[in-house]
Amino acid sequence: MLKTLITAAAVAVAMSQPAMAEAGYPSKPIRMIVPFAPGGSTDVVARILGAELKNELGQAVIVENKPGAGGNIGGDAAAKASPDGYTILMAAAGPTVINPSLYSKMPYDPVKDLAPVTMLVREHNLMAINPSIPAKTLQEFIAYAKSKPNEINFGSPGNGSPAQLAGQLMNQTAGLKMVHVGYKGSGPAVVDLVAGHISMMIDNMPALLPHVQSGKLRAIAVPSESRASALPEVPTFAEAGMKDFVITAWKGVMVPAGTPPAVVNKLQASIAKIMAKPEIKKRMIEMGAEPVANTPEQFGAIIKKESAWWGALVKSTGTKLE
Repeated sequence: MLKTLITAAAVAVAMSQPAMAEAGYPSKPIRMIVPFAPGGSTDVVARILGAELKNELGQAVIVENKPGAGGNIGGDAAAKASPDGYTILMAAAGPTVINPSLYSKMPYDPVKDLAPVTMLVREHNLMAINPSIPAKTLQEFIAYAKSKPNEINFGSPGNGSPAQLAGQLMNQTAGLKMVHVGYKGSGPAVVDLVAGHISMMIDNMPALLPHVQSGKLRAIAVPSESRASALPEVPTFAEAGMKDFVITAWKGVMVPAGTPPAVVNKLQASIAKIMAKPEIKKRMIEMGAEPVANTPEQFGAIIKKESAWWGALVKSTGTKLE
């Protein structure tokens, strides 16, 4: 009888430990993996969030950049981490909803191996051109590009990036023959766009916005459903005459699959509180991003929907990466 009671007590203690750990979460620093290099929009958003989470949760949030393979290296590290809430991923659209269709071999499954916490922001993309191009509207640019087949270059942060796929989609939709030039990140691509070595780029607004505001680049249109608060005078692609051309980016938080629901919910509630702060909303909008902070279920539904959309686009362009 005594042995049975001891065994039962041990089982009860063991079963209560996860609940106790969740109740006291977090009790140590949290690692936030950013699957891209420092300085990009994903890294900037991560560092803003990390500083605010420290205040909300009472523990340091250590940002760790793990760039490479279009975000797959960082995503894989997060997917294989212990599902205890002490490793979180600053997820982006590219590695989450595009790469599974783009890469012939993925080291992890973003849907099965990661769990959604919340989408932080929707980022507007922006089509910008070098001012040397004699076009001020989307239709003028299309006419100009059609008159110079295989002579107009468009840049992107790399092969298979959303920016490359956006350029290829524009080729298909408008009947253009622009030539893609891939770079190792948005930074070098924007430098060449400003210098006039490439003519056009469709990329996340935070990378292009400062150069538009300084007059070094010309904003043409945003491939969003609505205009961007940061550039309210710039029309959407639909307003500019190209319907159904909608390509947005986003940043969100994900955790390893199997992370306790109580931990996921605490993270989501803390992040939603942060994103509702007027000063944070203002900062995000000024960067060209719109705060979201939705539920794990809503975020998961978006990931599923966008995975199918991007998969169809990747197939139509014939793009594949090893």
